[in-house]
Amino acid sequence: FSYPEIGATAGELPAGYVVDRNRIKLGTGKETYERAIAALRKWKQFDLGWVKILPDETPLEVGATVVIQAKAFGFWSLSASRIVYLINENAPLKRFGFAYGTLPDHVECGEERFTIEWEAGADSVWYEILAFSRPKNPLVRLGFPLARMLQKRFARESLGVMATLAHADSLRPQERSKQTRG
Repeated sequence: FSYPEIGATAGELPAGYVVDRNRIKLGTGKETYERAIAALRKWKQFDLGWVKILPDETPLEVGATVVIQAKAFGFWSLSASRIVYLINENAPLKRFGFAYGTLPDHVECGEERFTIEWEAGADSVWYEILAFSRPKNPLVRLGFPLARMLQKRFARESLGVMATLAHADSLRPQERSKQTRG
């Protein structure tokens, strides 16, 4: 990893980083929650046209490494991250997600957490991105305002795509049933 505070998005966030927290209400009910989880499992929050995950079939498991491919200002960048921890909680609210941390060849250093929460009492389903980061690459440091603009764009578009996918029939959880003939 390229930062010492591994796993910090699960607790107290470290000083010396820019912290971003972005949330959107996806809807209500179990079906919305399950669709959002299905989208997260397939890395759909990165399906933005200018950003994608490679390989996109990487399973959500601790230690899995992915590469974020991004195109901005006419340039492509590849930045590697590794899954630090998974979340699968049922009480006091249902929460599913994961966090990944940057590896040495990433343009930034820090950690990002993606969660789906279902507050059963209020029957509301939320998607949240929590991140702490700072520039690592000298060019990113020089262009910090542009880097921040891209981080904010990613968050905004990721929230939007997840809101859309939480209602998409193509991500309806698969139902398995047996037909018997009598």
